[in-house]
Amino acid sequence: MKLLISNDDGIFAQGIRSLANALATAGHEVSVVCPDRERSATGHGLTMHQPIRAEIIESVFEPAVTAWACSGTPADCVKLGLWALLDKPPDFVLSGVNHGPNLGTDIICSGTVSAAMEGIMEGIPSIAFSLASYTSQEFGPAVDFAVTLLGQLEKQPMLKPTLLNVNIPAVTQAEITGVTIARQGIRRYFDIFQKRTDPRGKTYYWLAGELLEDVEETCDPSVPHDIPTDVQAIRDNRISLTPLQYNLTCAADLHSLRDWQFEGFFKQ
Repeated sequence: MKLLISNDDGIFAQGIRSLANALATAGHEVSVVCPDRERSATGHGLTMHQPIRAEIIESVFEPAVTAWACSGTPADCVKLGLWALLDKPPDFVLSGVNHGPNLGTDIICSGTVSAAMEGIMEGIPSIAFSLASYTSQEFGPAVDFAVTLLGQLEKQPMLKPTLLNVNIPAVTQAEITGVTIARQGIRRYFDIFQKRTDPRGKTYYWLAGELLEDVEETCDPSVPHDIPTDVQAIRDNRISLTPLQYNLTCAADLHSLRDWQFEGFFKQ
């Protein structure tokens, strides 16, 4: 298959190098377009007021991989790849393997997930892969699962283009206890801004949030509550696989909001 791979950790990250090289070795046609430096937590940001540059990279990946380093965000990279750099659309857009988890509400800020989301917005099946640790360098199980999942999807495509958010526990392959089809969980942070002073006497602030335990709350009625969350799956050393969408409409509130009355506004 023809694959476009991006990330938010940057062109020199071990996760994307491991993923791209393994998929090329498996026989896929791999193109990489990713940021020229780390762009974590940029969400779906786009570059609008300055040029975007892309430079061919020849020394990072296997010779079979075509790669560009882009000056923009992860979403920029996928847009540029789809509309300017590739000669035809890929069969899949992949993102990762990210160094760190993208679980629960973290996906809102995730550049990794946003890169994959850009693919699904163009009607291309997409997958975001994340290793659920910021310290582990063992990307082998995550990459092996990515190769296996792509092989399965090649033989048995999904009924419609879908974004799959995949998190792999940072343990050995023998310690992984299975794969869980999971719903999105919740991750809350106690945000702390440290106030500091630079050498010129100017005040600046450094965000140093502390992760709290995920908090269970009433889920969307359309999502079965007995399905475990991605957060719980990782706790159980299971790979979590969560289908995502870009439509953020809260269907339950659409009905209640229709009862609101605004006649007073129109009498002004």
